[in-house]
Amino acid sequence: MKIHKNDHVLIISGKDRGKTGKVLSVLSEKSKIVVEGVNLRKKCVRPKKSGEKGQIIQITAPLSSSNVKVICGKCGKASRMGYKINGDKKYRICKKCKQKI
Repeated sequence: MKIHKNDHVLIISGKDRGKTGKVLSVLSEKSKIVVEGVNLRKKCVRPKKSGEKGQIIQITAPLSSSNVKVICGKCGKASRMGYKINGDKKYRICKKCKQKI
């Protein structure tokens, strides 16, 4: 996958379109990612001990990696990613400014 953990991304489709966030985890086998503060779901949690109350908590659900674009650290724009091979090293480049990410 071209998106890695700790990348800053822009959501380009869905209910959270236009929001940005940091990638918390990558599920490469399902082609999904978890972005901080985006795609929030409510989950009911049962009480664990007697006398404790149940809760409704919000969790971040995974979304498809095709719905996001990586924000370049150099130019600050959301763009597609490319690869360049220099000798035996392979690194990602921004398609807009052609700089290494």
